[in-house]
Amino acid sequence: MILIIDDDSSIRSSLSFMLKRAGYDRHAVSTPKEAIEVVRSTQPDLILMDMNFTLSTNGEEGLTLLRQVKIFHPDVPVILMTAWGSIELAVQGMQAGAFDFITKPWNNAALLQRIETALELSTSEKETTKEQTSLLKRSNIIGNSKELNDVLNTVARIAATNASVLITGESGTGKELIAEAIHKNSQRAKQAFVKVNLGGISQSLFESEMFGHKKGAFTDATSDRIGRFELADKGSIFLDEIGDLDLSCQVKLLRVLQDQTFEVLGDSRPRKTDVRVISATNADLRKMVTAHTFREDLFYRINLITIHLPALRERRDDIPLLARHFADNLSKMNGLPLVEFSSDAITFLTRLPYSGNIRELKNLVERTILMSGKSRVDSSDFEQQHIYRDEQVGNTNLAGMTLDEIERQTIVQALERHKGNLSKVATALGVSRAALYRRLEKYGIKEE
Repeated sequence: MILIIDDDSSIRSSLSFMLKRAGYDRHAVSTPKEAIEVVRSTQPDLILMDMNFTLSTNGEEGLTLLRQVKIFHPDVPVILMTAWGSIELAVQGMQAGAFDFITKPWNNAALLQRIETALELSTSEKETTKEQTSLLKRSNIIGNSKELNDVLNTVARIAATNASVLITGESGTGKELIAEAIHKNSQRAKQAFVKVNLGGISQSLFESEMFGHKKGAFTDATSDRIGRFELADKGSIFLDEIGDLDLSCQVKLLRVLQDQTFEVLGDSRPRKTDVRVISATNADLRKMVTAHTFREDLFYRINLITIHLPALRERRDDIPLLARHFADNLSKMNGLPLVEFSSDAITFLTRLPYSGNIRELKNLVERTILMSGKSRVDSSDFEQQHIYRDEQVGNTNLAGMTLDEIERQTIVQALERHKGNLSKVATALGVSRAALYRRLEKYGIKEE
């Protein structure tokens, strides 16, 4: 049963009619007192609650009622209803334990979807089993540590719902892979999974990139462009680096997430979108909210569910599996023989701090195998490449580089460090002079 709490009779009637057509049992009351009587005597599956009653214009009565409901039934999802101008009040409600909020006037389809999501999540909390987790499509997620399995348990529990998800964690922890796993295990798996790096979109291009534009909408609009939200319709959209989004763009994003409608630049006709939103950041959004650099209402809109990815140093049991995976992939992609790791090599790898997390481990494994040219790699090989990474590569971002680019850069830096002395360079890199000459020729590197 869905309990409706609102002092406006027309809203109660409208919601009751909508829920009846959707096949839900419902019960409507007009005052907090009536609501508490119902909550005392039964347990609703979900509550739709207005935040402003006639006796309370500042929402205090609504917040008090929400807290009382949570005392009786802490697990019942509550969706708040408020005017757009009272978003701050809705945020206070979310802080007090509400599941979600909608603004009046609402979109019926969007509201029904949120009701469905809340009910699915409430049910899945009780029904998720180890078998479901074991059947999860992992999307190249490697590891069996308890810390990773805790994350995958959450993915298994929430994937089938439409809940918005915020994935947090340091750079290089695999947030995009978790987002892909959520999509591939959802009911939207056969639809598009659209990735957007918000950190790479300027404020001036945000609307064009996200919502699209018509030919002639602005000076450089020489043809129509389909926006990311339209491309992701019926599927999922992954908003990476959402903490880098400009405040003015945050408002525009909040509007489309709230109403599930957007306008294409050059076309004032509103368009509907049906997308599941998965966001990711390595920033502390709560601190950003406190510093007023990230909107609090957007923060609560994107993180109905939060999944935090542990750093690699917090899941060291997975390092041997990851290293083996990266080595095998390297051999397969480059036609190289399989490489073995000595026991001391594995011990060395498991003890590193990994400030760059999985991405750093991948680069180290690939660079070491490539530069050593050995069929069996030991700790000294890894140690040598790790030292060169620290002393020579420094803060260079290797994530987007090919293996050839990494190898070429390592050789060039070794030549600079040893002032072109090929014997010292070959020794430092752990290769023969003949092998070094072949690489110099391959990459067009002049000895001087």
